[in-house]
Amino acid sequence: MLARLKKRKLKHFSYAVVANYSPDTTYNGKSIEQINGMKGRKHKAKEEALTVIDIMMEGGASAVFHGMSEEDIKRIMQYPFNMFASDASIRVLNVGMPHPRGYGTNARVLAKYVREEKVITLEEAIRRMTSLPAQKFQLKDRGLLREGYAADIVIFDEKEVKDISTFEKPHAYSKGFHFVIVNGVLTVENDQHTNARAGKALLGPGVK
Repeated sequence: MLARLKKRKLKHFSYAVVANYSPDTTYNGKSIEQINGMKGRKHKAKEEALTVIDIMMEGGASAVFHGMSEEDIKRIMQYPFNMFASDASIRVLNVGMPHPRGYGTNARVLAKYVREEKVITLEEAIRRMTSLPAQKFQLKDRGLLREGYAADIVIFDEKEVKDISTFEKPHAYSKGFHFVIVNGVLTVENDQHTNARAGKALLGPGVK
């Protein structure tokens, strides 16, 4: 751990922030550097590494790692075969301090990188979220508004859509998505969930 920290030209484990630690929820939202201080240890990387080991010995924790630069994000985003998604786990409202991507990934693309900074066009962003993934994973009846295809439709206001979730207050739904139709069933109506559960697992051609 210390060798990797040195390679990244960092002096402390401030980039690693605990999202959810069941044995002690006071750790949630704090960096390893801060938690190390809470434990009364010396402000040294070696002590912080021991704090990480302590956490792992108690069953581990989910964490957020701050390491990407904004310029890298924009450069990668401009690659035409890049698709937008999040590796966030299923969120439980108000549990822990998770990465805000679990609530706002697509909204952030549409608000920050399309509307505000114009890194890519709205049409291109939607292609990357819909038809491109469907084509890549060979989902034959998804990703386009076409007769015979599954009716998976999101209706949003391009001038209003915005991610609200932040690192400090991650549990916040994005705004601007007024209607969502899943497999032809109205699931969100006027920003409110209808309690419909029409989704299903999508399996590609590799599954026998």
